[in-house]
Amino acid sequence: QVQLVESGGGLMQAGGSLTLSCAASGSISVYTMGWYRQAPGKQREVVATVRSGGSTNYAASVKGRFTISRDNAKNMVYLQMNSLKPEDTAVYYCNAVRSFLSYEFDYWGQGTQVTVSS
Repeated sequence: QVQLVESGGGLMQAGGSLTLSCAASGSISVYTMGWYRQAPGKQREVVATVRSGGSTNYAASVKGRFTISRDNAKNMVYLQMNSLKPEDTAVYYCNAVRSFLSYEFDYWGQGTQVTVSS
């Protein structure tokens, strides 16, 4: 089992930058890691993912502004957020997922609040 703890959220003005960190309690090397977010009254949505091999995917709304990265040696995942917009305001969650045979292992952190003021 993997426990995930997010940090780095806060209040930021539009146009600013923020880096979120996700610390895992165990090895993440075989997991696809991702950042998701949920704004008030909306469903949780994927922001960015990075596969075990390093390939990344981004939501269209953050492409070019956000960068996801991972450090398997430190069991850490990061989300660098630049040019923040008020619509980026949400609780951001770290996720680790992997499939093994017929099983899926899916872990979530508790989330960190990001608020962007205009």
